[in-house]
Amino acid sequence: MAGLVRAQWGDHRPGVKSGEGTLTHHEVAAGAAARAALFGELLPRGAEPHIGVLLDNVPEYPLWLAAAALAGAAVAGINPTRRGPELARDIAHTDCALLITERAHLPLLAGLDLTVPPERVLVVDDPAYRELLGPYAQARPDALTGAAPTPASRMLLYFTSGSTGAPKAALCTQGRLAAAGHSLVRYFGVRREDVHYLCMPMFHGNAVIAGWAPALAGGAAVALRRRFSASGFFPDVRRYKATYFTYVGRAVQYLLATPPAPDDRDNPLRTGFGTEAGAVDAERFAERFGAPLIEGYGSSEGGAALQRTPDTPPGAIGRPAPGDDLAVVDPETGAELPRARLDGDGRLMNGDEAIGELVNRGRSSFEGYWRNPEATAARTRGRLEGRVGTGWYWTGDLFFRDTEGFFHFAGRTDDRLRVDSENLAAAMIENILARYAPATGVAVYAVPDPVAGDQVMAALALRDGAVFDPEDFVAFLAAQPDLGTKMAPRFVRILAALPVTATNKVRRVALRRAGFRCPEPIWWTPSAAGPPEAAGPSARAGRSYRRFTEEDRAALLGEYRDHGRAHLLDG
Repeated sequence: MAGLVRAQWGDHRPGVKSGEGTLTHHEVAAGAAARAALFGELLPRGAEPHIGVLLDNVPEYPLWLAAAALAGAAVAGINPTRRGPELARDIAHTDCALLITERAHLPLLAGLDLTVPPERVLVVDDPAYRELLGPYAQARPDALTGAAPTPASRMLLYFTSGSTGAPKAALCTQGRLAAAGHSLVRYFGVRREDVHYLCMPMFHGNAVIAGWAPALAGGAAVALRRRFSASGFFPDVRRYKATYFTYVGRAVQYLLATPPAPDDRDNPLRTGFGTEAGAVDAERFAERFGAPLIEGYGSSEGGAALQRTPDTPPGAIGRPAPGDDLAVVDPETGAELPRARLDGDGRLMNGDEAIGELVNRGRSSFEGYWRNPEATAARTRGRLEGRVGTGWYWTGDLFFRDTEGFFHFAGRTDDRLRVDSENLAAAMIENILARYAPATGVAVYAVPDPVAGDQVMAALALRDGAVFDPEDFVAFLAAQPDLGTKMAPRFVRILAALPVTATNKVRRVALRRAGFRCPEPIWWTPSAAGPPEAAGPSARAGRSYRRFTEEDRAALLGEYRDHGRAHLLDG
């Protein structure tokens, strides 16, 4: 990565575009050199060379990423949606010797017991910051003192899997990040005249690994949006002449929820790259805006990746990336599961035996978690009696593999539901419910059954002005040929918007914990999933929904207590 930053020296084409103006590639290299020199002076003797960055997507973010590359330091992306002790914990856990922030985020730090002393908290929009940088204005990226960075130098410490406890900081070296950048340059044919629009937060791996790194490797520019805005997306794309963007979570659904406009297809986008848009909305996006979306898969930690090929069928993610030996296995035994059987309409016929956890049995690029050997070992654990080799990378995601070798995403391991002794994957039900026209967002999750197993609950965010019509919803369910008899939700929670994290991923943990004890309207069917022999549209058509009342809630809680399962509602 340091070599890629040095290569910008003397390149006077636009390199970083934002509402604050434009920096050339040369100015980025010069600014990175100045900041790397400053960091070298401020770094305490013996301290970890880690730089905490608590910023929105402003030009200082890529400048400090480039500076870290030159200095052989690592950037710890600090999430500005974290609060109080959790925010302080993130900074302390990553051993930040320097904290880069802006005035807008100073209130977040007020009163916190920070491990970074005040003199090493730099506020980028404070005049004192410019004065501090002044003496280093003439620094050159090829003439910095100190140890030269290597491919093994730590480059990123980015937090992942923080929804159920303290997040883990995944490691990414300069070598891995550079390799990822070059790989995406080849995959997407990145050109020097391209502009990568970064609207996902840069404290997250998606924007840096899939957006900034390939732009740097391919000599392209980046355009920054301080925070994602659905209404501001296409005005930005046109203003900056953006050709590529990355996305995660519900960003695509938010774009589709904007009012149609006559100039929707009048934009320079060639493609978007990300995860979780879903096949239905990816098709809608391409039809409306004229830019195809490439749904990829890569674990945040770098342990496994799937690439879409021209022959990838609808609904599938793709085949393993070169060098990966991926398999779908039983998470309890490690045994590889049978290939999935699909009918003529692409419906999964043997989900019970084909859905399992995706593992990489080959050499992965996973580099571990910072100061968390237990979590690192869990990702690369061995299994029973030597049946599974220690060192396999366990993704934590559910997949199935069809007879042609294509992998299909089926949800997260904690998103599996067991309904009336049948295993279901939440993502598969979501893909079906996403076809419901009034809905702009769908999340499916499990709530405990009063007797055994789980029941299906769905949260629906409806379009402006839409109201939930239970009869229309029943008719919709009856018309879905791939909706299994146990897949229809027993509970439907109506929300103005789905709760999401800072990276637009649905907060399923919060939804699961609330269950049917929430303030929003809930519709339900008093009878749970039908008996095993019930099948076909007629069984689904017999389902009806009515409002879930306080009397219903009290009666249902009584059932949980009667069966000794009330404690599960608080899990």
